[in-house]
Amino acid sequence: MNKPEDLAHLKIVSSPIITVNGDKIFFTLTSINMDKDRYETNIWLYDLSTNNYAPITKGPTDQSPEPDRRGEKLAFISRRDAESENDRGNGIYILDLKYSREPRLVAWFKGGVRRIEWSPDGKYLLAIINEGEPEEDVKHIDDMPVWFNGVGFVYNMSSHLIILDPDSGEYEKITSGKIFVRSASWSNNGRYIAYTLSKDRVNPYLSELHIYDLVEKKDRVLLENITTYFTPAWSPDDKYVALIFHRRERGFSTHYKVYLINTDTGEEKCITCSLDRNVLNTLNSDVRARSNTRELYWDRNYNLYFLVSEKGITHLMAYNPLSDQFIEVYGREGFVVDDYSVSFNGRIALLGMTPYEPRELYLYENNSLRKLSFFNKFYLSRIELGKVEKFVFKASDGAEIDAWIMYPSKTGDKIPWILYIHGGPKTSYGWSFIEELHYLVSNGYAIVYGNPRGSDGYSEEFADIRGHYGERDYQDLLEIVDEALKRYNFLDPERIGVAGGSYGGFMTNWIITHTNRFKAAVTQRSISDWISMYGTTDIGHYFVEDQIRCTPWRNPETCLEKSPIKYIENAETPTLIIHSQEDYRCWLDQALMLYKALKLKGVDTKLVIFPGENHDLSRSGKPKHRMERLKEIKEWFDKYLKKKCEAKNY
Repeated sequence: MNKPEDLAHLKIVSSPIITVNGDKIFFTLTSINMDKDRYETNIWLYDLSTNNYAPITKGPTDQSPEPDRRGEKLAFISRRDAESENDRGNGIYILDLKYSREPRLVAWFKGGVRRIEWSPDGKYLLAIINEGEPEEDVKHIDDMPVWFNGVGFVYNMSSHLIILDPDSGEYEKITSGKIFVRSASWSNNGRYIAYTLSKDRVNPYLSELHIYDLVEKKDRVLLENITTYFTPAWSPDDKYVALIFHRRERGFSTHYKVYLINTDTGEEKCITCSLDRNVLNTLNSDVRARSNTRELYWDRNYNLYFLVSEKGITHLMAYNPLSDQFIEVYGREGFVVDDYSVSFNGRIALLGMTPYEPRELYLYENNSLRKLSFFNKFYLSRIELGKVEKFVFKASDGAEIDAWIMYPSKTGDKIPWILYIHGGPKTSYGWSFIEELHYLVSNGYAIVYGNPRGSDGYSEEFADIRGHYGERDYQDLLEIVDEALKRYNFLDPERIGVAGGSYGGFMTNWIITHTNRFKAAVTQRSISDWISMYGTTDIGHYFVEDQIRCTPWRNPETCLEKSPIKYIENAETPTLIIHSQEDYRCWLDQALMLYKALKLKGVDTKLVIFPGENHDLSRSGKPKHRMERLKEIKEWFDKYLKKKCEAKNY
């Protein structure tokens, strides 16, 4: 059986950056240092001419490899010269790939640098830097947002675009004011920079697309009032900028779409509207790390590449504006294209995963996929993997629902099992690797998980549950349970648990206050009260208005009607509540409210709070905290779902 400590052997491959001419792939490798209770990352190089790969930096905090177009210099971001673990700052480093083995620090930024990109001639670096920091003692707050998950207090922070001279370390600041620059990219002729920014501090999801002329020092706005967090991509002739965005036609349930914008006229064309699918990777996994790949790439044949999430897989597609045709590049059932980059000659470096293997590096060319790395061979040799099957059924209203089951290789008679609910709600389950599920399956459980209404990977109509949380989505989840029991006779109908995080935590709370069918529950980073969610969290004031259709001082009855806390008198399910102390996406008050209410009601309840962690505890929390979390989940379900003799054996 797997142990929480097995996590220490996991290797996470990220940032597969292929050079322009397609001869080398730079990528990062993240390992876990248990002695220091931290993740350590360094940069590797795969030479496609020799099929050899090796580390080229020592780490332990080297990220975002960016080779210049000639493949002679590598820029990257690192905290290797930080004064302490809590230092927000980081620096830009350059490694001369021909003449040096040791990178040099070019510039250090106290607020941190987020993105870098070489100019086409390799003479300058474009970078996005953070400015401003919270006061160390008393906080004098007179602006929004107050804080942001994973960052902390941001009320006096902004981010800006700079052009950096890599020789002197001097730079020119292109933007000013209290704005957040989201992304930027250099035109192929080197004269222009396309970038996106948000200047609305109250509604930071409102964005603009700008073009900056480096010769005339002029800035013009191409698009306003869009929602995007993604990087513009210039066509080979610089005639178009491709960008992923939407205009909130269905609020935050709207699919992101790929648009082409004519850089002269501003005319735009939506090229993926007909697909009615989200052009992002929204599959759940807990074995990822930070990546600096883009969402869009062009090749010299004018093909524009992008990812599409659909029915539990993420596959790679392309569109050619000259022929007005889509190309299905690569995608298959059981495999997830998790990240990628494209060279100018069309060679593709990608990260692939399956339910049985975390991310590894692949090369796709000439209609063939070749696996390049085997970093997790040792990790996989030490753990037991569950067996994964997909099942599809018709919901009671006729909609088709996708679901999966993971179960032990030997099931025996009837076994306990857990319904897992994903976050979002506009994310999805599918064929990705989830370490947490394999851990529980190896310890004697079956896991059932699926994509109810609200999930991604389907139509916008399927994803749009605004104002209807806890209705059709709740019904779909219960019907997934019913369908699983029909199909798999080894599932014990009397020993079912339920678990989820974020939206999945909300839905777990909703379930335990609307049915006593489940014998135990684990709710994580959850929502119990939409009124406090609105006012205390980083995205609450606009997310709650959009998704729940309520404002506490205008229609509080609607907020309360959709809050699990209203129905707490119905709760009888023993519940473990897991929350992070610095979770600003779903703040700690959500857990405290639920805990106190369940305790006062007399329900067996336990609250576990992780200090120094945020909303992403299960994915990027400190290794020892992640292990403790897994231990707590298992022990809670063991207590209520396993017979006494079974619990002793596990």
